[in-house]
Amino acid sequence: MLKIVIGCLIIVGFPTYGQVQDKEQIISVVDQLFAGMRQGDSVLVRQAFDSSAQLHTIGENGLYTTPLKQFLIAVGTPHDEVWDERVTEYEVRVDGPLATVWTPYRFYRGETFSHCGVNAFQLVRSKDEWKILQITDTRREEGCKEGGSSSK
Repeated sequence: MLKIVIGCLIIVGFPTYGQVQDKEQIISVVDQLFAGMRQGDSVLVRQAFDSSAQLHTIGENGLYTTPLKQFLIAVGTPHDEVWDERVTEYEVRVDGPLATVWTPYRFYRGETFSHCGVNAFQLVRSKDEWKILQITDTRREEGCKEGGSSSK
């Protein structure tokens, strides 16, 4: 009987371990994007994305789409200040090969605050690795608190 109970616990524990491992890998890919931005390393940033990735921003004047190529050029073009997107929490949800990540953020150019908002990432797993499929973010300069969420 004890062997049956232990066997059941092991079997039930595997999905939980897999989900934890997936979440760690997913957060690692998102962190790779932010590290590449801080370093101005477009190659590192590019490695975080799926080849069909899309980037969207929702601002006060509507929805804007930035081609991945344009974003990579901007990251890799030398700039005086470090692009520092500071994230304080990650809400990760996984269903098989699809993941979503919600990250409130504050963006700094060097040590100067620029804007805040929320990133909504969608990632896809293929060939045993996670890649960013889409990012939709909000941006605002007011109503920010630590962590990037609105103070409203």
